[in-house]
Amino acid sequence: MNRRLERVNVASLRVALISTGLVAAVYAVVALLVVVFVTNNLTAQVDSRLASSLALYEHHLPRFPTTGGVSDTGQGGLDSPALIWVIFPPGVLPTGTQLTTIGDRTALPAADTGMTGPTTTKVEGVDVRIVGTSLGIVGVDTGSGTVNGPARLVVGYNVDSVAQARSSLIATEAVAGVILLLLVFGGTLVVGRRVGAPIELARQRQLEFTADASHELRTPLAVIEAQTSLALSQDRDPVWYRNAFQRVGSESKRIRRLVDDLLWLARVDTLEGRPAAEPVEVGVVVRQAAERFAAVAESRGITLQVSVGLGPLAVMGSSEWLDRLIGVLLDNAFKYAPAGGVVAVSVAAEGNRVRLVVEDSGPGIPDEERPKIFDRFHRAEAQGGYGSGLGLAIADAVVRHTHGRWEVNTSDLGGARMAVSWPRVLGDSRDQGELEAPVSWTVPAASTPPGKA
Repeated sequence: MNRRLERVNVASLRVALISTGLVAAVYAVVALLVVVFVTNNLTAQVDSRLASSLALYEHHLPRFPTTGGVSDTGQGGLDSPALIWVIFPPGVLPTGTQLTTIGDRTALPAADTGMTGPTTTKVEGVDVRIVGTSLGIVGVDTGSGTVNGPARLVVGYNVDSVAQARSSLIATEAVAGVILLLLVFGGTLVVGRRVGAPIELARQRQLEFTADASHELRTPLAVIEAQTSLALSQDRDPVWYRNAFQRVGSESKRIRRLVDDLLWLARVDTLEGRPAAEPVEVGVVVRQAAERFAAVAESRGITLQVSVGLGPLAVMGSSEWLDRLIGVLLDNAFKYAPAGGVVAVSVAAEGNRVRLVVEDSGPGIPDEERPKIFDRFHRAEAQGGYGSGLGLAIADAVVRHTHGRWEVNTSDLGGARMAVSWPRVLGDSRDQGELEAPVSWTVPAASTPPGKA
């Protein structure tokens, strides 16, 4: 099986890899957009807080022109949520050019002191989002007097939390992405194999079916062609021609039977070729088939035993199909039963099911052959297989489409026992007083008329 599905496995793997690659590309784009959106959203929130703080401090700081005025938020470090710088031109303050709320008096980088719009910068290795504005002329109490000069106000927020949130989001997306891609790869691989396997097996069966049908037709056609060539090669006596025509007729009938079987199987594979299901009395079908095979039993010196149990024995199906099923089973039994042997057919109710059994005293079915007996064109060559090998394939199609169940084992007669059971149709219109009594009869091997017992 694995070798037969190698093409499916390779194709499924290729499809899984392509699907996973496409999903990975789409996921990467979506993940990037999510990271950008979340980062921009968090940054916008920080900018809103910066704008509010800038307006607040711009309004209050000129009224308190002292160094304490900018340190009233506490002597924190760079990890403080809010950071404030008041920046003076060089020479205004004797002790420096900046006043800040940072405890260690960390100065803002010179390149960022003149900025106005929100921007992110590095201060001592820490990401800080800052915004600034001009305060105009501000007086600063230096302790020995007040110094007036132009100043700028810069408000900042530590945005390490935004970077951490972005990193956490990227890590989460990476883990989720790996899990998603594994699921996509595994799911696509499994689905591809499950969907592709039946298609590939059907394709291979179709190829094998075509090859087997061609092989089966080749032999009788070769015989007909040979007989025709010999007949045309020279004049021959009437007896030779009669024998040649008999052989041609025999091979023509063989071709006709094969073509009929092939057409029947082809119709079964289509919904249009299946008849509507209706209640069928299996006991009646068994009796009719047994009466047809009575002559076969007598001519081959085989005893035919028939048993029909208490009716009704109705199942849902087609009388034509069930008749063909029983005909195939009886035909096979008579082919393999030896002269002087026995073929038995019986049908009876077993609980809520109807069970049909056909058995013979032939060589039986070897254990290694049983899994293959329903394959089309399969014949038990070791036992000198008969026919085209389509009989049991047809029987199996009937059983499958009538919701039956096979039981294949060894008969007490020594040969094969082929049993089929179906759900019993219990809703019969006849009342119980009209039930048909069980009957049985035997067609003995001797050429005497069959009698009911």
